Amino acid sequence: MTRIDAKFAELAAAGKKAFVAYVMAGDPDYDTSLELVKGLPAAGVDVIELGLPFTDPMADGPTIQLAGQRALEAGMTLQRTLDLAAEFRKGDDTTPIVLMGYYNPIYNRGVDTFLADAKAAGIDGLIVVDLPPEEDEELCIPAQAAGLNFIRLATPTTDDKRLPKVLQNTSGFVYYVSITGITGAAAAEAGDVGPEVARIKAATDLPVIVGFGIRTPESSRAIASVADGAVVGSAIVAQMGEGKPVGEVLDFVKSLADGAHSV
Repeated sequence: MTRIDAKFAELAAAGKKAFVAYVMAGDPDYDTSLELVKGLPAAGVDVIELGLPFTDPMADGPTIQLAGQRALEAGMTLQRTLDLAAEFRKGDDTTPIVLMGYYNPIYNRGVDTFLADAKAAGIDGLIVVDLPPEEDEELCIPAQAAGLNFIRLATPTTDDKRLPKVLQNTSGFVYYVSITGITGAAAAEAGDVGPEVARIKAATDLPVIVGFGIRTPESSRAIASVADGAVVGSAIVAQMGEGKPVGEVLDFVKSLADGAHSV
């Protein structure tokens, strides 16, 4: 059982929904990013999604693209991202960390080396948005063998024919993308999301967490009411991009977490 599995079992036993926060590793620099990540659990974050900076983040909107650029310009690398996770783990051995990014940096490092290093750094799961299920032998299956969850995205265009393929080797949770398009592009609507979550839950026992288009405590609450939890990324990353103090950003994160937990 991974930390992700344990966390969702704990939440289910308590009748609580999950709040997942995405932040870009190294944005705007290593030290500030580490301070933010260390503060997330106390702000109510159940699962941390740690963005791996990449030069060509095709699924991400301008907010997260700019965050990745800031991180890369500040010297962030795959190794320093793993270092950040390892540093976080010195003070927190229970909050799950999902590394979210693209396959190129992992491929360049070598899959076996990467998986061993990620496991040693305290990473619990992976979301690699440019590896479809047809490429499961490449990373998904080796990751699961190494004890890491491999979390897949389902979208509004994932029809009933495609869904079993998406779910077949997924573990940890299913990430439902509430809108078509890139991160930060539109607002998620609970009325649209609810039936889709129900459709996915009919096909899997995994928790279904909804992300993209959630920016306020109200929308966090509304989405959590129709799913197993909510993910917020761009709205948090935008505050870092505005140069707000970490404490102020964490207050905002807490308001979002409180929204999801109030259901």
